[in-house]
Amino acid sequence: METLNVQLGARSYPIFVGAALLNQANFILSEQLTGKVFIVSNPTVAEHYLAPLLATLGDRVVGTYLMPDGEVHKSLATYTEAMDAVLASGLHRDGIIVALGGGVVGDLAGFVAATYQRGIALIQIPTTLLSQVDSSVGGKTAVNHPQGKNLIGAFHQPSAVLIDTDTLATLPDRELRAGIAEVIKYGAIIDADFFTWLEHNMSALLARDPAALQYAIQVSCQSKARFVAADEREQGQRALLNFGHTFGHVIEAATGYSEWLHGEGVAAGMVIASYLASVMGWCEASEYRRLRALVEAAGLPATAPDIPWEQWQQRFSRDKKVKAGQVRFILPRRIGQVEMTTSDVSDELLKTAIALK
Repeated sequence: METLNVQLGARSYPIFVGAALLNQANFILSEQLTGKVFIVSNPTVAEHYLAPLLATLGDRVVGTYLMPDGEVHKSLATYTEAMDAVLASGLHRDGIIVALGGGVVGDLAGFVAATYQRGIALIQIPTTLLSQVDSSVGGKTAVNHPQGKNLIGAFHQPSAVLIDTDTLATLPDRELRAGIAEVIKYGAIIDADFFTWLEHNMSALLARDPAALQYAIQVSCQSKARFVAADEREQGQRALLNFGHTFGHVIEAATGYSEWLHGEGVAAGMVIASYLASVMGWCEASEYRRLRALVEAAGLPATAPDIPWEQWQQRFSRDKKVKAGQVRFILPRRIGQVEMTTSDVSDELLKTAIALK
């Protein structure tokens, strides 16, 4: 087991990464498990991993809530159902919400923890690659609104993150590839050497090689932890973690949160952003081609579906990075370096990049 840390002063917390950790959760999380526990999961994850977690936590657990599976259910209606279940369990203010599942479960459970009795402790136990390398770390919690993704939420840091790499054994191939999109993102925005490693080891990741997966998770979490420590509430450089997301979120929302996985939208979004940067002269065309090649090697989509331009415009205007009425785009200068800009991004350039095939 490797232990990483998110440095946030008095609110710092550990990230535990390794195999066969779930059965040892009570021991590994002994410092964080100071009260009664309520577990939020979904039926797909619970079928494999709820019983071992219940066994190790024993009489600490006062209740569970299994939300429907899928991004479309990360809604205020599901939040209300989860909150009703927590209230019915009698969980006190010194209690703990445990999120057992992927990013959807983690986001919703985190929002419940952030708002139940004005905020209680949260432990993230992510079971998908995407949640292990991204959404479980950093304290972003939210539910979606029909007008846009993650528009209703709060920053609420967990007390700990427990990443059991064995949970990836039951992850469908499509979900694994979606998680790899976020792994690619870290190489693209901050770590050119890691990007090169991914180019040489993509086949090992797709084959679920344990050593390759653990290394990719550790490097990704270390990168995410540095951004969070430097800019917890995304007032500056943490926004660079949203590379590909401005376009990806539009794709997810426009297709009803049911056709495209989050990582698939991010993958296409990174390619679109890179192509946009190349035609603007921000980066060499070779950098765009290199990123697109890695996305395609991961079996991920590199182009957007057909969405009317008016929908792109409407959803861009609701993006959380909008400032003073201007959409801020995150674009690469080269592999390993991205920057944010509002200048020189005309509608015609955007249309050209979005239409890329």
